[in-house]
Amino acid sequence: MSLSETAKKNLEELFPENKSDLNATDPELMEVLNNFTFDEVISYGNLDTKTRMMVILSSMIASQTLSEYKVMLEGALNIGVAPIEVKEIVYQSIPYVGFAKAVDFVHASNEILKNRGIELPLEGQSTTSPETRFEKGLEVQKQIFGPIIDQMYEAAPKNQIHIQKYLSANCFGDYYTRKGLDVKMRELLTFSMLLSLGGCEPQLKGHIMGNLNVGNDKETLLSTVTQLLPYIGYPRTLNAIAALNELIPE
Repeated sequence: MSLSETAKKNLEELFPENKSDLNATDPELMEVLNNFTFDEVISYGNLDTKTRMMVILSSMIASQTLSEYKVMLEGALNIGVAPIEVKEIVYQSIPYVGFAKAVDFVHASNEILKNRGIELPLEGQSTTSPETRFEKGLEVQKQIFGPIIDQMYEAAPKNQIHIQKYLSANCFGDYYTRKGLDVKMRELLTFSMLLSLGGCEPQLKGHIMGNLNVGNDKETLLSTVTQLLPYIGYPRTLNAIAALNELIPE
């Protein structure tokens, strides 16, 4: 298998043993894949290695690619993604992909962390109580999205206002307010999950603006889309870029 020196270096950093069976059974595929992913793509953009691995993990949860998630999680831990950060990435996915799709990733993460000698449960990261989750969640919502949140409440029909309240208390109050990851990173992870899910373009556009509001500029968002390309394919990548260009024209 003929790998570029850059691909070899980046693979060695993430996976020092690099013993994929596919290297033996599908050498041509792995040559193309590894040179593209770990040389061409990895050389683009402004994401550091740790951030790149975190957005890839979040994308794999959304894409339901459990086997590859386990591989990439080992690499992420090798380059310094902390156990708390791993847990928070998985927890952050729950309001977006649903618990039924996230639970296997909770178990897989636990297994890998235990195999590395990490005692579970980890230290709790919640900052809210049943009494404060709505208020604190609404505060974070407005921090990210601004006055549009008040407009959404005003526009919601009486028989649907409960969904707006769930968003504030659950999606933002239960998850975004947690420690372990800051709001800026959580928004970037959410962007990664939504573009990987596909079919969520209205929500994706909302979170593009949310990312801008918390300090993730177009370069960072385009870098994120690019790093996810080998894992999610071109259709979802091009859809995400179209949304970026619509909201943040060149």
